[in-house]
Amino acid sequence: MEVSLLKIALGADHGGYELKNEIRAHLEEQGIEILDFGTNTKDSVDYPRYGFYVGDAVTKGKADLGIVVCGTGLGISIAANKVPGVRAAVCTETYSARMAREHNNANILALGGRVTGLGLALDIVDMFVKTPFAGGRHACRVDLIDAIEKGETL
Repeated sequence: MEVSLLKIALGADHGGYELKNEIRAHLEEQGIEILDFGTNTKDSVDYPRYGFYVGDAVTKGKADLGIVVCGTGLGISIAANKVPGVRAAVCTETYSARMAREHNNANILALGGRVTGLGLALDIVDMFVKTPFAGGRHACRVDLIDAIEKGETL
């Protein structure tokens, strides 16, 4: 899919608020449509809500991909991964972002607003957004992940 045709859901808590806004501006400059689920202030909020909002939007087809940001990326990724159908990956460098998409068909990127600098974060975002799922031998592994989520015995 052409990058400019993508729709990306964004969500962050107070620890990721500033980075989320920078990511939003960066993606909009590329012609990517954004669904911003907040937060829209630095006031303390509960990250699970924003992980859920983004995960829900992605799994219901309202967005092609999602990006969530909290202080470390960990808590919000755990919350997002509780939404059936979400495969959220915390990425701290571009190679993991590429592998998350190419091999794991991750549909949500999680970043840490307090631990990842802006330049690196935008490089990670670009790699995640521009890398397609390779399919092939990786598809059966993603299918196994889906089976685990459904409670099936492997």
